Amino acid sequence: MASSEELAPRPDGPVSGVEQTRRRSAELFASLREDDASQAQRETAREGLVHLHLPLVEHCARRFRNRGEPFEDLVQVGTIGLLKSIDRFDVGRGVEFSTYATPTIIGEIKRYFRDKGWAIRVPRRLQELRMQIGAAGAELTQTLGRSPTPRELAEKIGCTVEDVLEGIESSNAYSTLSLDAGDNDEDGSASMLDAIGIDDENLEHVEIRESIKPLLDKLDAREKKILLLRFFKNMTQSQIAEEIGVSQMHVSRLLSRTLDQLRRSLEESPD
Repeated sequence: MASSEELAPRPDGPVSGVEQTRRRSAELFASLREDDASQAQRETAREGLVHLHLPLVEHCARRFRNRGEPFEDLVQVGTIGLLKSIDRFDVGRGVEFSTYATPTIIGEIKRYFRDKGWAIRVPRRLQELRMQIGAAGAELTQTLGRSPTPRELAEKIGCTVEDVLEGIESSNAYSTLSLDAGDNDEDGSASMLDAIGIDDENLEHVEIRESIKPLLDKLDAREKKILLLRFFKNMTQSQIAEEIGVSQMHVSRLLSRTLDQLRRSLEESPD
């Protein structure tokens, strides 16, 4: 059985740290999925994957700092999402594990905050139903031009009217402290709104944007246009295909090739 030291990322020639992590991750997943592997070998591989991708969990957890919960707790919760991702990941899909795992890790942390917001513990079913009612209500209000009835909500969600009414009633158990609320001190304390900060996504991605600018300049006009339409105008591949006059499959191949080229260039560029 391999030791934890053997499972740690190792230098392997003149390759980047990202490439080392990718290679080591592939080795560990191969060990984890191997048919004749023992339970001990699978556990060791799983532990190695957790150790290898713990920096990803910490990165996700940092997005939720200064929101009232200890950073260590957020990392612990995010690690649960990492473990779920490891167990569910299909190596045959051709998707990077970090790309697959990130939404699960963030979702686990968001679920933790959502659960912490309930003043009275109610069943998870009702918590999920409340979220569905909120989403369906917003969509139907926009479509109908008025607030939907419980029956319309039930038909939209696919449940009974009684379930909708129970879900609405359970909302009373949710903590709804006003963001403008503060202590009644004579000098006027800061409100909750003053204490809550948000991540500035523009600042978070400044370094990435600056690094990628010179790489974009090397692309041809069509590749630049596809990236612009896909990531800045949020067009689908089918819409892009109609825009530039090619098939959707061709757009998919061009987009994949361009992103791979940019990824390799970023990995090869000096720090």
